[in-house]
Amino acid sequence: MIARLLIAAGVGCFALPALADGEVQKLITPADKVRLDKYDETRKAALDEARAGDAADVKQLDALLAKPLVSFSDKDLTGNWQCPTIKAGGLSPLVIYGWFKCKVSDDGSGWMLEKITGSQRTKGRFFDDGEKRSIYLGSLSVNDDPAKPYGGGPQSDQVGYTFRNSANEWRIEFPAPYYESKLDILEFKR
Repeated sequence: MIARLLIAAGVGCFALPALADGEVQKLITPADKVRLDKYDETRKAALDEARAGDAADVKQLDALLAKPLVSFSDKDLTGNWQCPTIKAGGLSPLVIYGWFKCKVSDDGSGWMLEKITGSQRTKGRFFDDGEKRSIYLGSLSVNDDPAKPYGGGPQSDQVGYTFRNSANEWRIEFPAPYYESKLDILEFKR
């Protein structure tokens, strides 16, 4: 009887979503937990819609997503970055915006991101989620409006998975953003 309970408990553990332990679990909103739980499904639907976009843009998106993932463990992301936004699915099949400016700093408790140009901006923090992925919790603001703290509501809260492709390239994928698209991708290059 005890062996069956232990086996059942072990199987249940493997069925849980792969989220980071610790601080992020205390901060993430229930709505954002759902968005991460549905990440694969949302991403697939958004990318399927994006395939109907401009052929040159689809080629650019495919090239970005085909890059291999590498570990975050040996890299410091602090500094200035160029950061275009890609919107997949939703109002338009695929929209790729030009280059904006982003800055990553370290306040002693981890990396902080701030998108400092463009009409849609983000400000937030990264949380460890394994060797090749982290979780981003942030807040969307428009133009020069101040960013609300994360947890300020569904219109401003942002959640995404962060992936690194090389020493000078990485991205955040935001599933089911509140506005316009099914998947936003914020790409970073030095």
